[in-house]
Amino acid sequence: MLASKKQRVGETMALTVNTTKHRLKAGKMALGFGVHHLRTVAAPVLAAATGHDWMFIDGEHGAFTIQETTQLCIAALPTGVTPIVRVCAGALDEATRALDNGALGIVVPHVDTAADAKRIAEAFHYPPMGHRSWGGPPAVYGYQPPSTAEAQAAINAEILTIVMLESPEAVRNAAAIAAVDGVDVLFIGTSDLTAELRISGQMGHPLVIDAYQEVGDACRRHGKILGMGGVYDEENAARYVAMGARFVLTGSDHSYIVSGANQRSGFFNNLPVGPI
Repeated sequence: MLASKKQRVGETMALTVNTTKHRLKAGKMALGFGVHHLRTVAAPVLAAATGHDWMFIDGEHGAFTIQETTQLCIAALPTGVTPIVRVCAGALDEATRALDNGALGIVVPHVDTAADAKRIAEAFHYPPMGHRSWGGPPAVYGYQPPSTAEAQAAINAEILTIVMLESPEAVRNAAAIAAVDGVDVLFIGTSDLTAELRISGQMGHPLVIDAYQEVGDACRRHGKILGMGGVYDEENAARYVAMGARFVLTGSDHSYIVSGANQRSGFFNNLPVGPI
């Protein structure tokens, strides 16, 4: 027994596969489970149990500490649900810490130009693809990676880099953004886009349809993935999926809870009350 344990010390661990990235490469849809309030290791298990492929840990609008974020990422790794973290615009240091500690993808909001996208892609990839710093044995290798060069090349291939387009300027620059090496997904933040267009909340407005068409065309031209966030009604969600959106955020924990709880309370409140 002792001998077998000694043989395992220092063994190289297999890299955790980014199942979402592989689904997208295969032409499939990948569904995201938004996490805003949940803090426990049950979150990725719940995401898996409900048919989701990736977990969207919202560090822009959620009140997550870096410790909570990374614990959720590490908990997700053995479940097959891809841990993806949204950081605040410009918070690339938080993003790289999340990557060192279990994240397999990063969402950066408010990306308006190709220069923004290039800076992001370089920050999230090791040389020669970028300038990410090696922080020691990473969580995605179970803290026991192979040689540094081998590990860096393999991790570069698994990381998902997702840029959010949320303004008319970003839509106009979609082709240039999509042309940036190292960017995988152009994710339309539809809610903020409608606000910037002065049509807040009008998810089916012709200007929004035009934006999806323009960004989708750019993605197809450059081999990138079109993403959709903020569209939760079935009519408009179905429209944009039909237009090519495959990296899809289905909602978040608060919307799931409110929707499910309303459905159940409505059922019971509408039941006829029996005799006292």
